[in-house]
Parts: sequence; C-alpha cells; structure tokens
Amino acid sequence: MEYFSEPVCPPIVLASGSPRRADLLRQVGLPFEVLPVGVDEGTSSDGARSPRAVARRRALAKAEAARVLRPEGIVVAADTVVACRGRILGKPADRREAEGMLRLLSARTHTVVTAIAVVHRGELATAVEYAHVAFRRLEDAEIRRYAAGAEPLDKAGGYAVQGAAAAFVRRIEGEYTTVVGLPLCRLSIMLRRFGIRA
Repeated sequence: MEYFSEPVCPPIVLASGSPRRADLLRQVGLPFEVLPVGVDEGTSSDGARSPRAVARRRALAKAEAARVLRPEGIVVAADTVVACRGRILGKPADRREAEGMLRLLSARTHTVVTAIAVVHRGELATAVEYAHVAFRRLEDAEIRRYAAGAEPLDKAGGYAVQGAAAAFVRRIEGEYTTVVGLPLCRLSIMLRRFGIRA
C-alpha cells in the first residue's frame, strides 16, 4: 500500500516586530515565524516622494533583510504610512510629534497606505492597498491625553485604530486591516502564488 503525504510548504516568515501584524496573520490560521528586522525607514525610502512609493520601498527593504536571514522561507513584509494634506506621516518620534499628527488628522479624512512584499527564492510579489479614514473633531485635552500614553508612539500617523483611537474614527472606506497594517484579503491572494491558501 502506498501512502501519499501532503506537500510540505516552506515556512512563512513575518518580517515584522509588530504584534498587530502577527495577530492579523494568526486570524487566517497560518503558521508563521516572527522575524523582526532592523531597517532604517529614512534610508530605505530615500528618493521616494509619494506615500505609495515610500511604503513600497520600506516593505521591500524589510523583505530583503529577512530573506537574507531565512532564505528558505516565504517572507512577508509590510509597511504603513498615513497621508494627509500633502504630508506623509510615519511613526512619531515622541509625544509632541504625536500630538501634532493628531491635530492634523482632527476633523479630516486621511489616507492609510499599506504596502506588502512577499518574496521566496528570487520570486517577488508586491501590492499596495489604500483606506480612507475620517476622524471626528478631537478636543485638545483628549489629544494630549492620548498622546501621553504608549499607544501612538509606534504607529503610523500616531494612532492605533484597533486601540483607544477607535473612538476618533467616524468612517473607514477600504479594508480595516489595511489601517491596522496588514491587508489580509490582498495578502491571501498573493500567497496563492506561492502555493499557500489561507
């Protein structure tokens, strides 16, 4: 009697230290390894002018850094930026910068841009997803109170839609997971190219 086993897929490597991205990937039930990579966001996006180009270059830099460390894996990397009134907002450096970002976003609609890069053995797939987020008008006291916490400091635009800042959001047009930082619908389509179905 012959036995046939399921083909073994290469391991998925999430090139991110973000617990939010790891939580999202767990939602689709795929096993993966977390591999944070240190990429200088300023250097990796040199020359990029549009939010799309900035996010894409950073995602590619993260994917390449992880590929060198785990060449056998299917590397998944992502980068998120916020665009509002001609400005590209990454992660605030400190509380004061977070307050400034929130004042800019108050009572306005901004665009969240998340780029994904998936690489395995020389094959590369990239995609960029957009979501439009409308904030209600924020009072100065709540801006200061929110910025005083730890939540905004490692988030593009200075806020976490899955955290306390959910109370700031009036409307989202686009995929919610794009705003969190890993567009699951797009990623699941991309992974099929590499033989993985979520």
